[in-house]
Amino acid sequence: MLNPYSRICIIIKVKWYQQVGFARVITDCANSTLLKDLFIVEPYRGQRLRKWFVQYILEAAELQDVQRWLLGTKDANGLYRRYGLKNLTESEKMMMRIHLNGYEN
Repeated sequence: MLNPYSRICIIIKVKWYQQVGFARVITDCANSTLLKDLFIVEPYRGQRLRKWFVQYILEAAELQDVQRWLLGTKDANGLYRRYGLKNLTESEKMMMRIHLNGYEN
């Protein structure tokens, strides 16, 4: 069980020793979750790992009650839109997903 204001670092590894990707998740487990620094190492790009990684994070059981997801992106808006994130403003860099069921019991 995550505590309020948890920080989670997720690392993808191949053959237990080589890092392939990384993401940082900061959450209060109720209102907001910030997804930061998600990347896939260059030799492993183009293998749909980023798509899998985003889906894995957004579907994590511990984060299903979170109402609001935030992230910043320079070039992956299309990917994140597939998972319900939308631009906060006219800025193409900040995106948000609101999960209204997070407050329903």
